[in-house]
Amino acid sequence: MVRRSSPLDSPEELDDFSDSGSDYEATLKASKRRKRPVPGPLLPKRPRRNAARRVTSSPSNNPIPTPPPDPSLQQQPSSQETPRQVSLRPGRSVDEGKQGISAKDIYDAICSGKSAMVTVVDEWLDSYKQSREAGLLVLINFIVQSCGCKGVVTQEMFGSMENAEIISSLTKEFDEDSVNYPLCTPVPQLKHFKASLCEFARVLVRSCQNSLIYDEYLFPSLLSLLTGLSDSQVRAFRHTSTLLAMKLMTGFVDIVVVVSVQLQTTQRRYDVENSKREHDRASDRLEELQATVSECIENKEELSSMMNSIFRGVFVHRYRDRLPEIRAVCIEELGIWLKTDPEDFLNDGCLKYLGWNLHDKQGPVRLQCVRTLQGLYQEKEFIGRLELFTSRFKERILSMVLDKDPDVAVEVVNLCLLMQQKTEEGLAEDECGHIYPLVYASHRALASAAGVFLYNKLKSVIGSDNQEDNKSNNAAFLQVVISFYIQSEFHEHGAYLVDSLWGVAGSELRDWETMTAFLLQDAGLMYEEEGPLIELMMCAIKQAAQATPPVGRTQGKKILSMKDKKIQEQDRRRITAHFIPLLPQLLAKYSADAGKVSLLLKAPLYFELEMYSSAQWLEKHLDLLLSQICGIVEKHTELTVLEACAHLVTTLCSESYTFSSRAHVAFSQLLDGLTECFSSYLSDLLQGTADDDDTYSAATALKRIAALSSAKDPTGRKLFDSCLELLESGIKSIAPEKELLVSALKCAGLHLMWAKVNAVNSKPAKLELMRLNKEVRSFCQVCQTCLSVNQTEIRDQAFEVLCDLLLLYSESSVRSKPALQALVHLPSDSLRSELAAFLLDYIFIDAEDTELEAKKKEETEISLLQRKRNQLAGYCKLIIYGVLDLTAATDVFKHYSKYFKDFGDIIKETVSKSKLIDPILSAETVCLCLQQLFSEMLTDNRSREDLPEIRDLAKRLAMSFGINLHRVRKPLLALHMNGICFAFRDSPEGEEQHLNVDFLEILSEFSFKLLQQDRTQLADFLKSRCPSAALSWPSVRLYQHSLVARSTSKPREQEEGGDVVSSYRSPVAKRKRTAATGSVSSTAKGSWLTSISIHSNLPSPAFTSTVQKQPTKQPVSRKPRATESDVGTGISELESEDEFSSVSRMRKVKPTKRRMSTFTKPTLDQQDLNSHLNLLSLIEDGNGEREEAEIEDYESDSDPAYTLPSTRHTSASFLDELFD
Repeated sequence: MVRRSSPLDSPEELDDFSDSGSDYEATLKASKRRKRPVPGPLLPKRPRRNAARRVTSSPSNNPIPTPPPDPSLQQQPSSQETPRQVSLRPGRSVDEGKQGISAKDIYDAICSGKSAMVTVVDEWLDSYKQSREAGLLVLINFIVQSCGCKGVVTQEMFGSMENAEIISSLTKEFDEDSVNYPLCTPVPQLKHFKASLCEFARVLVRSCQNSLIYDEYLFPSLLSLLTGLSDSQVRAFRHTSTLLAMKLMTGFVDIVVVVSVQLQTTQRRYDVENSKREHDRASDRLEELQATVSECIENKEELSSMMNSIFRGVFVHRYRDRLPEIRAVCIEELGIWLKTDPEDFLNDGCLKYLGWNLHDKQGPVRLQCVRTLQGLYQEKEFIGRLELFTSRFKERILSMVLDKDPDVAVEVVNLCLLMQQKTEEGLAEDECGHIYPLVYASHRALASAAGVFLYNKLKSVIGSDNQEDNKSNNAAFLQVVISFYIQSEFHEHGAYLVDSLWGVAGSELRDWETMTAFLLQDAGLMYEEEGPLIELMMCAIKQAAQATPPVGRTQGKKILSMKDKKIQEQDRRRITAHFIPLLPQLLAKYSADAGKVSLLLKAPLYFELEMYSSAQWLEKHLDLLLSQICGIVEKHTELTVLEACAHLVTTLCSESYTFSSRAHVAFSQLLDGLTECFSSYLSDLLQGTADDDDTYSAATALKRIAALSSAKDPTGRKLFDSCLELLESGIKSIAPEKELLVSALKCAGLHLMWAKVNAVNSKPAKLELMRLNKEVRSFCQVCQTCLSVNQTEIRDQAFEVLCDLLLLYSESSVRSKPALQALVHLPSDSLRSELAAFLLDYIFIDAEDTELEAKKKEETEISLLQRKRNQLAGYCKLIIYGVLDLTAATDVFKHYSKYFKDFGDIIKETVSKSKLIDPILSAETVCLCLQQLFSEMLTDNRSREDLPEIRDLAKRLAMSFGINLHRVRKPLLALHMNGICFAFRDSPEGEEQHLNVDFLEILSEFSFKLLQQDRTQLADFLKSRCPSAALSWPSVRLYQHSLVARSTSKPREQEEGGDVVSSYRSPVAKRKRTAATGSVSSTAKGSWLTSISIHSNLPSPAFTSTVQKQPTKQPVSRKPRATESDVGTGISELESEDEFSSVSRMRKVKPTKRRMSTFTKPTLDQQDLNSHLNLLSLIEDGNGEREEAEIEDYESDSDPAYTLPSTRHTSASFLDELFD
């Protein structure tokens, strides 16, 4: 009898299910076959029934009744005959019978996936009824073939060998050419194999549920074989047999439920009949019902016996198997049992397996656990049985919302919602706090799941007793959303909150009437709530009009369906119709608030602007909007407001709209007024007689002109000369006016850009082109002077304008317009030097620590970094488009490693673009930047201090050459030759010779990308350039080693003990198939066994069915070493893959030396040993544990995979913006 234990104890308590002396062992022994010369009659059922009755009468804590051992069956003798070899014939055995379906027929039907499974099973049942041993043999061979094994079980083997011996023999004949087997082979022919195999098992059980399932021969024999296979070292055997056993168990559970219902019904009818008066009873009817009740009880007990065999013999070992697919299968089927037969399974003894596997280190297993729990929490009648489980594992479930597998995290949030809705206590507020921040996660599915959770929580806050109209409900919902948004303190991420709630709260977020009513009513909201509502409203308008998620949540390019496009068009029309009359009112109310008005100015960008021309009464609203925009420009000087106005001006002045002429007139008048205002102060500014008020007025006017100049052509207002004079005089002054000069730089630069656009679109005279070129040249000289100014804003603006103008007036920009060749302006040498100096002095420097608040300091650092990234991208574009020589990229490449975090994506893109321009020159530029760093190290007398940093940079740059080594062959050859020449360059007279020889250490970082023939060529080139005395120097020897021995020796990192990736020349070597017994490869596998299996720190298992007894050898004394736990789950892996190797016996194997001078004829013992070692190549797939899906450390709290979206652009979108 199984001793009682706490149902939710640690997994180590599974030792209670001891394999030695357990009830299961008796069941297994009872089902072992004796040698049968001829098929005998069916065994009597009475002993099994009596045994089952004894089990039923004894109390047990196990969820499945366990029959005690049958003494009569334990006395059977074991076969002592010598096992025969397995037949290698892949097809049907002659012993299977001359008629009926064969194992290959069943296998082909399963592989095709098109056969009617009922027909296949019926054909097999016909053959089984003719000869049950032959039929069972067909089924066994089908299972063996489904495992991918070429061996066949013959009639002699079936009658004379035990299951363990049969499995060992089959293992020897397993196909070693491939690590794949039908369940995991990714070929179209086996696409439906798993589903068909599961269907076969289901139909087989269903077809036998009324007769053969109780014959005490078919299924006990089948389960005995499957249990042995599930304990095999061979993954294919273990995986396939476990799947079949679990599916058979599911079929048994279904039948048990049916039998239980039938038993209850019959028992009730019996009780009713028995309760009648004696003379009213029908004695024959009563006896019939009594017999039916007895038969149902016997059937249920027999089914429980087989279920107990599977549960104890397969499930409790395989639910923690090393292979995640096997663990997932066990958990999936356990979930089905829990729902199908809750009376027997839905208890803490079975639920603990789900709880333990929530800690599994493989995502698919955790995912299956969570989905199983979802199915349980959906049923109200199960909640009471789940109370102890909920209290024990709720903390773990809540921590999994930050699971590194996004699919798992999504399902966990859905599970938490079910727990919140279905359980009486629900989730406390602090527990809900684990989920709320996920609405801002970058993973859209997770954010949407968190949005559903938040929506239900907010709805419960509003109260279900609120029976008012829909508008009132929407108003209440919007208020609690605003409160949540304010309290969450992520005010820059309203778009992410809206996107998270969009799927579940779309109707509330589209209630524009309620939102605008709140904003226009004086008593609607508090002041601090108006800003968040405007932000959320604008995010909702954008979401509805564009139907695209915010930056960072886009999963590729999504094509909208016709239905989605129709909804999008309807939303745009509704938005336009509602906001056209109300937007001027909103702008008027919030015109003094820069933050709110800059948000409201974005609304017309999502309108169907043609609607302004559709009705005459709407034109007055257009006039009101234009006047409001002009008023806002005249009222504000904040850059965000002016840029929002300029963006809107660009849209409204588009020639595609019929009302664009009215917008042109309005904004032209505005620009004329601003120009007149600026011109009135210009003379005083140039003469230096303007006071502070005049300077401020001129600066603000010029700032507004510069902002609007990006939207409208300013060339007609002739402001360029004025700005240029202002810049020349301002630079000469002692204290230049920052705001004035920055605006002048921007305005003059925009003037020249518009002039180039006009020149491209028209055919200007040659004199006009020469005048424009002169203006560009003079302006670039002024900007070059500004690069030396001590004020950051002026300096930064000059650099950015210079990068834009040099690109716009480059030679590549007029390639398609030869007539504009006179406009080409190339930077002078001094300007190139100034640009490079700016790069080194102001971009590649660490930020200074300033005394600011933490939040303000972070905002300042982000803003500064964004500006630096823009400036670096501008400089890199000059290189990519040929304005600067490719060698100018050395100033960028040399900082790749040090500033990888801030600028790595930009520099990496520049490196890859340079390779497209000129691969060889790009490689030489890479070498040049390393040479410069090496020379600087020697010049600064730092000896070899910085050499590791330079080598790290070389390693990063080497990875940029990609994996197509034939394509980069010439560039790499040029790089190495250049580097060798630099290393042995003659030094000036009076200096030490060959100072640069240590550069070869840096150069060696590129050697692993070389082809073998190039290595030989470079080795010869090195000898020709290197003095004979220098060949023994450490740096030269290291470089020679990288050329000659890298292909056969371990990489440098591995020699130093680090984790490395295999050499590029070949993938990780797979274990080779043994060609002959006793060969060198066989001994190599012996050493692999020694290093992997023998040194397991796990105890020897008590239950191994595939172990071969080895000849006794002298034990090899070894010092035990602590190895990494060979676990497949986060819990104790007592049944892991290494455990199933025969640890206790294999430790007696004496390891064979890898190298032998002579071969002697192997003895019989050696052949047995080597043949067993050969089998170990089947235990795992080709790369053994290296190719195993690595079980990663899972720390859901310390390193979540979800980050809140940054205010910075993502790399992809930012680079697109910078390099387009």
